[in-house]
Amino acid sequence: MTQKHDWGKMVKNVQMHIKGLNWGYKSDMIKLKVKYFNSYATFTDAHTINLDNGKGKVESVTADKIVIAVGGRPSYPGIPGDKEFGITSDDIFSLKEAPGRTLVVGASYVALECAGFLSALGYDTTVMVRSILLRGFDQDMANRIGAFMKDTHTNFINGATPSKLEKGENGKIKVTFKQGDEEKTDEFDTVLFAMGRYALTDKLNLAAAGVVAEKNGKFKCNDEEQTNVPNIYAIGDVLYGQLELTPVAIKAGALLAKRLFANGTEKMDYVNVPTTVFTPIEYGCCGLTEVEAQEKYGADKISTYHVNF
Repeated sequence: MTQKHDWGKMVKNVQMHIKGLNWGYKSDMIKLKVKYFNSYATFTDAHTINLDNGKGKVESVTADKIVIAVGGRPSYPGIPGDKEFGITSDDIFSLKEAPGRTLVVGASYVALECAGFLSALGYDTTVMVRSILLRGFDQDMANRIGAFMKDTHTNFINGATPSKLEKGENGKIKVTFKQGDEEKTDEFDTVLFAMGRYALTDKLNLAAAGVVAEKNGKFKCNDEEQTNVPNIYAIGDVLYGQLELTPVAIKAGALLAKRLFANGTEKMDYVNVPTTVFTPIEYGCCGLTEVEAQEKYGADKISTYHVNF
């Protein structure tokens, strides 16, 4: 007899794991005598930060150097009904009930990883792709992943974008989408958006410190993670055009701390980062993609081959 997957048990275990991680980081800071404020920070100038704990306590702190590492959140497409009836990858492990028939909108590694595990758990899962899978990754590999996922029961709607979400009379979510010139509809229990992320910097009052952010809230920094204001640095998902990966942020932060306070000279290498995409057929890569390597060194100087394990 096949054992049925227990969604509630999985969600509980994931939430316990996250709490454990948070507690671990907090206790490490206590051990290292790091002063920790559980407050929302906003700039008042390039060296001063206003801290609001949300319970009526507001205080001001000053610092010689400041690091912005507030991370990011998944984007919504900005269509009618998206926030009312859709969720993002941040919400999937908080759902009280199993997601049922699910539409994943997007073709990023987050989108394909979510779709892959939902399919593997037996949920009817469809991915809506606007153009290509895994933009920024090797396209031979991306297409191989797509073909494997199709073979392992994940459905794909290609060349399509959603235009509106509504609640149907049967309680399901009615999705209207455009595929080419044709308008179509389908119904799902859950609609999950995984189509890029934005940095959580718009409420930091950056203007007071003179820090300039790009349209997606991210910072164009130099190779030492400095923003346009020399004493203010940025690491992690708030960096413009860099990899949005936790170990990258941790490594960049450690190297920055060593340079600032321990006479370190090593800078973060954002190119040679070993990366794994945890789709049903896993994909590992490191360094430049084939296209980037051809652009940098010339196609005649590149040999390309694939390895399966």
